[in-house]
Amino acid sequence: MSPTSVDTVAGASTPSNPTEAILDRFLDAIWMERGLSANTLGAYRADLLALQRWLAQRDKSLIYAARADLLAFIAWRAKEGAKPRSTARQLSSFRRFYRFLLREGVVAEDPTLKIDMPKIGRALPQSLTEPEVESLLGAPDVNDPIGHRDRTMLEVLYATGLRVSELINLRQGQINLNQGVLRVRGKGDRERLIPLGEEAQRWLREFVAGPRVEILLERQTEYLFPTRRGDRMTRQAFWHIIKRYARKADILGKLSPHTLRHAFATHLLNNGADLRVVQMLLGHSDLSTTQIYTHVARERMKEMHAQHHPRG
Repeated sequence: MSPTSVDTVAGASTPSNPTEAILDRFLDAIWMERGLSANTLGAYRADLLALQRWLAQRDKSLIYAARADLLAFIAWRAKEGAKPRSTARQLSSFRRFYRFLLREGVVAEDPTLKIDMPKIGRALPQSLTEPEVESLLGAPDVNDPIGHRDRTMLEVLYATGLRVSELINLRQGQINLNQGVLRVRGKGDRERLIPLGEEAQRWLREFVAGPRVEILLERQTEYLFPTRRGDRMTRQAFWHIIKRYARKADILGKLSPHTLRHAFATHLLNNGADLRVVQMLLGHSDLSTTQIYTHVARERMKEMHAQHHPRG
């Protein structure tokens, strides 16, 4: 992704006023500094455009907004039902933007400086039990080429803990079935090698040898998991696929696009994997990000103790 593609990510047009130009400069700057993903850059733009629209209705400027303006926006969002986690994410976007403006000499002070982050509990990621994963993996009809593709994608996702965006962007050249590994470039442009289990390797070999050819017919694409049109699958399309198979497998509860990634990490820890190994496999730059899964494993142990111990 290049800085100029940020507009495409967020659905924006070419800048037509100074505010939009500064916003694009900001997004280009953080893209260069941190190598953020297209989705993250799009979220920054969406947060700042939401604030800009609200301020414009009150004849205020995004660039020269005061602390009182931001507090009023946050209060309005809360009244509209915004959750603390959503507010915290937006405030984080605002802080980064106004610190950029301060560093560039556009403004004399940061209006977010004395605004406290809302207090939020750290939500445990939604995971699946091992039997639930087996049911989900068994849901696609593998006699159909698309069903075989879906089963293979689910197998690879659970075997590797990939992010959904990493899965749908996989190209054939990133898979080495002789060595049983895949190579992926994740957040921050960091590359990592991830081992593939025997089951995932078997499904990949079968898929590439037959169903993938049937899906593509005469079309050509580098993407490993194409759609019927021969295109790369979108994150939204894959999310609908997971939800459909979850219903078929009678899996209740709230799922997320990263449910199998969470299950991958949780099940590794449940079975004795080292936390730092899980960190490397997931591509986390900070161990504290991975540590949330130790809480999931601990909660699972408590449930098992309560269910099976005579004094539970």
